[in-house]
Amino acid sequence: PKLCPHFHLSLQSGCDETLKRMNRKYSAEEYYEVCKRLRKYFDNPALTTDVIVGFAGETEEEFAQCKKFLEKIEFFETHVFKFSIRKGTRAAKMENQVPDQIKTKRSNELLALHNVNSLKYLQAHIGKELEVLMEEETAINGENYFVGHTKEYIRVAVKTHKNLTNQFVTVKTKELLTDSILLGE
Repeated sequence: PKLCPHFHLSLQSGCDETLKRMNRKYSAEEYYEVCKRLRKYFDNPALTTDVIVGFAGETEEEFAQCKKFLEKIEFFETHVFKFSIRKGTRAAKMENQVPDQIKTKRSNELLALHNVNSLKYLQAHIGKELEVLMEEETAINGENYFVGHTKEYIRVAVKTHKNLTNQFVTVKTKELLTDSILLGE
């Protein structure tokens, strides 16, 4: 009860060969087991991650494995980064550096997948009563709302004239207000 059901687990890649080149000490399967365990003990937790595309030597097959792995996990949020060479690092000296245009293509594919998964997660919370820590008043589409976050770190907006700053309120979500904010009442 003391933990918020929002877990950011940095993945880097869903392909074991890429993980080995990155010198990561875990496999995609071990990572998957952690995600399953969290979902066993928490009701629909928000799982978020970081992924690097275009790491030195990443082939089309390895990228496809990574993308398939991300589809399997269905993260709420995926932060996608294109690998960039840093002088003096082992990775900078590795062969088979991935061209920038391929990194951009792969990044765009994973960002599109992120949008699908994020929308699916948000839609699963429509019609539910959620506790929200209200943080600030803000204008959305020309109208004023109070916006805050749930324990899962879902942004929720409520149209009200009351100052709700730093208050917990329970709201029933009714629809998506924007592509990343639920509307509550």
